[in-house]
Amino acid sequence: MIPNTLTIAGVDPSGGAGILADVKTMSALGAYGMAVIAALTAQNTQAVTGISPVPPDFVAQQIDTLFADVRVDAVKIGMLGQQAVTRRVAERMAHWRPAHLVLDPVMVAKSGDHLLERSAVRELRDSLLPLATVVTPNLPEAGVLLECSPAQNLKEMRRMAERLRRLLSDDGQRWVFLKGGHLPGNDTVDVLHDGDRLIELPGRRIDTPNTHGTGCTLSAALAALLPQSADVPEAARRAKAYLEAAIAASGTLQVGSGHGPVQHFHQWWRPAA
Repeated sequence: MIPNTLTIAGVDPSGGAGILADVKTMSALGAYGMAVIAALTAQNTQAVTGISPVPPDFVAQQIDTLFADVRVDAVKIGMLGQQAVTRRVAERMAHWRPAHLVLDPVMVAKSGDHLLERSAVRELRDSLLPLATVVTPNLPEAGVLLECSPAQNLKEMRRMAERLRRLLSDDGQRWVFLKGGHLPGNDTVDVLHDGDRLIELPGRRIDTPNTHGTGCTLSAALAALLPQSADVPEAARRAKAYLEAAIAASGTLQVGSGHGPVQHFHQWWRPAA
């Protein structure tokens, strides 16, 4: 059965991040992608020039209307922007209780522009984190959530993953997928932790500027793969492998002059001879 997967996130008109990247990822990985728009942005590969909020009640209406009709097998939550939107999304997720919920705590764009109100951070931490099946922060985002400095090495990453796991619910299997891409060096080790097992996912840094939307792509891949995998570690490994291949193939695209997108359809598209 083809899983139905939903992204609740913002719109990036360049298509490298946000719901456009999410739906591309879900489609490439054999899931039927759906989207609830939680925020609008004006951005390209170089900068975010504007953010326009979506009324919180309308975000909730989109969610309720969809769940009332469609079987939703997994949800990915990305950019929410506002505290009020974050609160309403948390309320609706607590009501509908999807089997899998992947939370990507989007706070800052690749360009450095802030995408989440500072007042919304506590709302996200207190209301949404406990509901997540998997939370996928990078090191700066984890530092904000824990109100501490980002980890500087793998040992500190392990401790940070343990602290983050305590913010999640103990109701069933809940995982932290802590991304290590901000660490120095050529290794990109991620840490996966469920409160008991601590699994390291090794990787190698790919020399390319085309890293726009990598966090969105990874979390959307997890949402697509969780209903198709035996467990979270299997889905995590498959999602990381997909992202690494998408980054490696990003040079086949020519989109913008800043941080370009990854090649979501690297398995399907072949460059012309």
